[in-house]
Amino acid sequence: MTGKAILVIDDEVATAKALVRLFRRDGHSVDTAANGHLALAQLQKRPYDLILCDLRMPKLDGPGLYRSLAQDQPQLLPRFIFVTGDTLSPVAKTFLEDSQAPYLVKPFHAEEVRRVVQHALHRLESL
Repeated sequence: MTGKAILVIDDEVATAKALVRLFRRDGHSVDTAANGHLALAQLQKRPYDLILCDLRMPKLDGPGLYRSLAQDQPQLLPRFIFVTGDTLSPVAKTFLEDSQAPYLVKPFHAEEVRRVVQHALHRLESL
């Protein structure tokens, strides 16, 4: 599988840097955004094969970004993988179930990230 364009949206600098390092090591092109508003600007600049997005961020959170794109660019929704440390709150759980998007729970390991990303990319190729 050739390198893909990935957008990492996370306000935690350490998490974003770790994902960028991992994806670049695997041959992907990676951009970052610290919140949903900045991500919307990035999404206007170029297309992305995958979007890894934290659920909880300042300004515009993951669910807010997802709902915004559902209105304006619904073709991007299957490209989402959520990243969260919050799977216990009823709001987060309901959102993840309703979106049916794959997600990673922090803290995660590189192999788990690779497995979820590969699965998402294969799923997108079959759409």
